[in-house]
Amino acid sequence: MAQQVGDYVLQRLREWGVEHVFGYPGDGINGLVAAFGRAGNRPEFVQARHEEMAAFEATAFAKFSGEVGVCTATSGPGAIHLLNGLYDAKLDHVPVVAIVGQTARSAMGGSYQQEVDLQSLFKDVANEYLAEVNVAEQLPNALDRAIRIARARRSPTVVIIPSDLQEETYTAPEHEFKQVPSSPPADPHSATTPAKSELQAAAEILSAGQRVAILAGQGARDARAELMQLADITGAGVAKALLGKDVLPDDLPWVTGSIGLLGTRPSYEMMRDCDTLLIVGSNFPYSQFLPEFGQARAIQIDCDATMLGMRYPVEVSLIGDAQQTLAELIPLVTRAKDRSWRDSIEAKVARWWETMERQAMLDADPVNPMRVVWELSKQLPDQAIVTADSGSSTNWYARCLRLREGMRSSLSGTLATMGAGVPYAIGAKFAHPERPVIALVGDGAMQMNGLAELLTAMRYRTQWSNTCFVVCVFHNNDLNQVTWELRAMGGAPKFEESQSLPDISYADTAAMLGCTGISVDDPGELAHAWERALNHPGPVVLDVHCDPEVPPIPPHAEWDEIKSLTAAILRGDPDAWHLMVQGAKTKAQEFVPSRSGRDEGSAQ
Repeated sequence: MAQQVGDYVLQRLREWGVEHVFGYPGDGINGLVAAFGRAGNRPEFVQARHEEMAAFEATAFAKFSGEVGVCTATSGPGAIHLLNGLYDAKLDHVPVVAIVGQTARSAMGGSYQQEVDLQSLFKDVANEYLAEVNVAEQLPNALDRAIRIARARRSPTVVIIPSDLQEETYTAPEHEFKQVPSSPPADPHSATTPAKSELQAAAEILSAGQRVAILAGQGARDARAELMQLADITGAGVAKALLGKDVLPDDLPWVTGSIGLLGTRPSYEMMRDCDTLLIVGSNFPYSQFLPEFGQARAIQIDCDATMLGMRYPVEVSLIGDAQQTLAELIPLVTRAKDRSWRDSIEAKVARWWETMERQAMLDADPVNPMRVVWELSKQLPDQAIVTADSGSSTNWYARCLRLREGMRSSLSGTLATMGAGVPYAIGAKFAHPERPVIALVGDGAMQMNGLAELLTAMRYRTQWSNTCFVVCVFHNNDLNQVTWELRAMGGAPKFEESQSLPDISYADTAAMLGCTGISVDDPGELAHAWERALNHPGPVVLDVHCDPEVPPIPPHAEWDEIKSLTAAILRGDPDAWHLMVQGAKTKAQEFVPSRSGRDEGSAQ
């Protein structure tokens, strides 16, 4: 039987090494779905519960595997549903290819069922490459360019294939006018480095600095050893952007943790006091958490020239691969003899972790959400992958989670969309089926789509050699991050009609879906509950009833935020007294003297 276009699409994906396609079927991709059947499900069609989840899973797969993620959807509504996940890939600079169906060519332009102008729909999210294939001879070049450009530009690309074309006989492009051939799949990884003169200029700045700070983002992930070596030479501390949380382990005494609204006091103070700043592979957007303009001499390393100098005025811009650029920079830097700056950073980091422990162990009603993550940190299995959702739980992920060497983590960073935590965990499992995976998810995100996606985890659990898959739900019946933003940024009390959530048992619902459910409403049970969940074979939902009034306000909160919060309370916040007591208890822990005896007044 002659090879159809759908068959060729899958053949080309196999030649590129694609093993999984995340998607949901529909008649706009019937020809492609039938081809999966003829190909023995190679690559594997991973059926999500919703096309948005498929795009999230492809994005997470790409983040955790380092390969291109691939997703597919039907025309019309299916294509529209992909958008949020593809924007997540775009904003976090992740290579994802979407293969999308379209109305049959004979019906296009006739207001046909599910006919949507997909060129207009995708032109922003797939601005690096968007192609509609209307004859078979286009296919090799369109597919290959989509994959190559997704890799090279670290961005989503889209190939649209009308439904009738998918079932036509495939014919290759010929050596003739107006036909475009392609080359066999190849994956050259070319590492670039800056000119020697630029490296020397950067080295002179770093060598002259007395208080060096490093900000590491996800682009520094492959440069872990080099970052550690440079930090040792310069006596620098290293702060981590949210997407770079797993770049360096948190048990290094000079790693100050996250930076920004979800960040730590040591990161804030290091940026406030430094005289030299090195930014490696980060597009951290909040310049108010970087040194005052003109305070620090700055250097930035990034493989994308368009990202340079966007957030802070840099003196030297180094365009290149982070690992190779740092490797060539390090021999040019003079070792700092004065270690007082490093000693100060380590003292503040030690004090910070003491403060976090005290805050996590405070009583709450019923469970302190900080303790949920603190207890997890003590039991995280080696090589674990942690995903997080967007919401107040993200604060505790950013500040309280202590990752060790070899662990990975990620979330929807720049888009910060709700609902990505569970599909991210599924994508992580397909990228690394041999590793334990834990998702930290708010109850709003769990109601939005996490519960449905538990069915996907149950369906594919037997393919994962490591059976650990835990979804921890921060159950507080409140869209908590927005509630706190209303209070701290707008001075408005909690608006029950928009903020309160329907109360359900996530443990019981998980059990109905075939998962194991564990419910916790006593902080004394948390450690044992985590132990049960992490050692149970198969998907587990840990349903922890948390206090919504534990404040996620940054430890370096500005006076305006405190004033707005006070105004919200005075205007009739529904749980004002408990809110004030819990907030005061939490903040007071920053002023307790350090157990280590290395207190340098960092909380004052």
